[in-house]
Amino acid sequence: MKIAMLAPIAWRTPPRHYGPWERIVSLVTEGLVKEGLDVTLFATGDSQTAAKLVGVCPSPYEEDRSIDVKVWESMHISEVMEHANEFDLIHNHYDFLPLTYSALIKTPMVTTIHGFSSEKILPVYKKYNKRTQYVSISDADRSDQLDYIGTVYHGIDIERFTMREKPGDYLVYFGRIHPDKGTKEAIEVARSAKMKLVLAGIIQDQAYYDECVKPYLNHDITYIGSVGPDARDRVLGHALALLHPIGFNEPFGLTIVEAMACGTPVIAFKKGSMPEIITNGVDGFLVTNAAEMIERLQDIKKIDRLACRKTVEERFSQKRMVKDYIEVYKKILLL
Repeated sequence: MKIAMLAPIAWRTPPRHYGPWERIVSLVTEGLVKEGLDVTLFATGDSQTAAKLVGVCPSPYEEDRSIDVKVWESMHISEVMEHANEFDLIHNHYDFLPLTYSALIKTPMVTTIHGFSSEKILPVYKKYNKRTQYVSISDADRSDQLDYIGTVYHGIDIERFTMREKPGDYLVYFGRIHPDKGTKEAIEVARSAKMKLVLAGIIQDQAYYDECVKPYLNHDITYIGSVGPDARDRVLGHALALLHPIGFNEPFGLTIVEAMACGTPVIAFKKGSMPEIITNGVDGFLVTNAAEMIERLQDIKKIDRLACRKTVEERFSQKRMVKDYIEVYKKILLL
């Protein structure tokens, strides 16, 4: 089976620090190679992979502002399509734009929908609904206007995360600094509970950071920026709990699974895919507001950290994700 894997080019594959879509593309690609599939990864030229690499765009546009996004996006996607007949299947992780090529090629295409940035992009998905195949990353993130060949939950390389039975004395918030992710609410919870809080993630909304985050930073509430894999394991693993007070229906939540892999329970607002990932009272708590989040902090030590790890081993491993995608590929090629 020859697979063309189309990655985004905002960040390197795998990312140096931030880049959730690129991280998943890397995990799927490397897992498929281990399973003996012939995979060609179309990603930035500085990407790292055991697969064949085609990198038209030399570096990520989020790291090199001299890159014209539209120009290199067009070059990148067209490269895959011009070689489409060399593959049995194209696995698209580049959102809706590659779909516009699908009627011009004979090679089947499957698109993992990593969430809908806006309702405005749905017309493209609807137009190619019968021509291509869609995979959702959670049942909660499905559109009733589209057909899906399956749901494949994200998986992680569990070996990259250290199980820690004895946590530290701080809470952690790990995600974009943005209203959608609830940075402000996490700070409010930590202050009300009189607990230390470590904030990690890229600043996606500078005004929000300046107004709602920066004024509250001190020796108890610290912001460490966006961190790479090693620091990620350490920061998540030593935390008493991960706070996830999201303000939107999150499609998945990769950091939640990474925290659990370290044994760290999660307290999250019950939105989007959260009920599909977190089993209330087993590997964390689902709450509806900040007040409930503060209340649940009193019970966080009752959560068995080994149970958190077990959840990931059984449901959110890289191996399981790869196996699920191979079944999707087989189903498509038999259509």
